[in-house]
Amino acid sequence: MNIKGKKVTLRALEKSDLSLMLKWSNDPELQYWLGGWHFPSSMATMEKWLERISEDHSNLRFAIENEEEELIGSANLVEINWKDRNAFTGMMLGDTNNRSKGYGTDTVMAIMRYAFEELGLERLDTTIIEFNKPSLKLYCDKCAWEKEGVKKNWYWRKNRYWGKIILGINHNNYLELIKQNKYWESD
Repeated sequence: MNIKGKKVTLRALEKSDLSLMLKWSNDPELQYWLGGWHFPSSMATMEKWLERISEDHSNLRFAIENEEEELIGSANLVEINWKDRNAFTGMMLGDTNNRSKGYGTDTVMAIMRYAFEELGLERLDTTIIEFNKPSLKLYCDKCAWEKEGVKKNWYWRKNRYWGKIILGINHNNYLELIKQNKYWESD
């Protein structure tokens, strides 16, 4: 099942996506903005990764496609805790030409809709490097996520430490957001 937003479709990652995913994975400027520890990747590494994740239903990875069905990034819904009904999510738009066009907002809205309305989750979490102001604006200002804390000196980037900002949203806050902004009403 694909997950539809207004502008994006979230679908399963395919082997044909790997060459572009490999390019993004090895782009130091792109990885600078993302959490986690990044190493140079090979196609063999990417193929093993895809094979491993395709069977894991507690850690879902999606390709983000635009209206022209072009791969523009990836998103995830991981560490799904079915007992306590929560998960961690994140996303990445690979090409800078696809930013500031509403794809990020639509991806987050589509993930929330799927998590809350289809999977019945109660809350979602994400983390952002403190210098990533565009992502903070997207999550907090456009998608109603709340800043819940900061882990100081968590990320090491370009010869200094940065804080890890912890964000979250629950099912009721999502329902209030879509009631206020009527995001899905044209569906």
